[in-house]
Amino acid sequence: MRSKIAVVVASLFIFCGGSILSATETEQDIINRFLKKTETKHVKKISWIAANFTLNRINRYNDYNKFANYSSTHFSNTNLPWIGEAKSLGIDLGLLLGKKFAWSIGGEYWFKLGTNQTGSFNYTPPDASPSVVDNLVSEVTVWGVSSAIQYYLYNPPSKSNLLNRLAVRVGGSVGYYQANWDLWDGYQNLNLATSAPTSTNTTYKGAAPAFSINAGVDYPLSFLDMALGIDIGYLYLNFTNVSWYNQSNEEIIATYNGAADGRVVLGLSGIRGKVELKRFFKL
Repeated sequence: MRSKIAVVVASLFIFCGGSILSATETEQDIINRFLKKTETKHVKKISWIAANFTLNRINRYNDYNKFANYSSTHFSNTNLPWIGEAKSLGIDLGLLLGKKFAWSIGGEYWFKLGTNQTGSFNYTPPDASPSVVDNLVSEVTVWGVSSAIQYYLYNPPSKSNLLNRLAVRVGGSVGYYQANWDLWDGYQNLNLATSAPTSTNTTYKGAAPAFSINAGVDYPLSFLDMALGIDIGYLYLNFTNVSWYNQSNEEIIATYNGAADGRVVLGLSGIRGKVELKRFFKL
């Protein structure tokens, strides 16, 4: 009898001990899985912020330069200069997606294009009496926002040491831009509804999409995870709807020949070069 009881007790001991050991192992497995998930959730992503300066080489054969030539023939003692290049400042925020792709958003503001001359300028527009212009203004202001995708061909930033060698990348962007154009008091514009010129003006405005392609490099600097970026690309940006509307909701435009078929399209497309200072960090 005693031997049977001993066998039963021993069996229970082995069963319970095994169950406890099994429960301990299962609990440890749960803890390990939890820690693994926590580590996965806290994997850091690479991001950056950049300030940039861009020089735009605008295609010389554009409607604004035709407008400048045409308007200059109506001044006896001055000329309107062409626009051939534009400078801009911008800021970008970027995020590395995967190992080689990156996405960024940003905005830029262009320095004023055109001319602002002070003096006494004799102006004789077509079909109008001569007048004197004291402040010859033809200034274009541009700003916009964009979103870009880049692909690193060589040495993309890594999570372990960010950017430690020269990186090479290509990419493209889409954007939306706004333009304001101020002209001198007395400029003879064209009313599209009546085909009649008038000398009353306000700011001409327009909006347009923009597209660009580019190639560039990032070179790591030796402090604060900074890098120097250099890009060269092509920007397509043409404002086809620059105008203003009078109280009768009639569209008023600027022309380079005094007729509706000479409506000025502000074509600012061209090659551009960009220099930017980036700082990489982990999210």
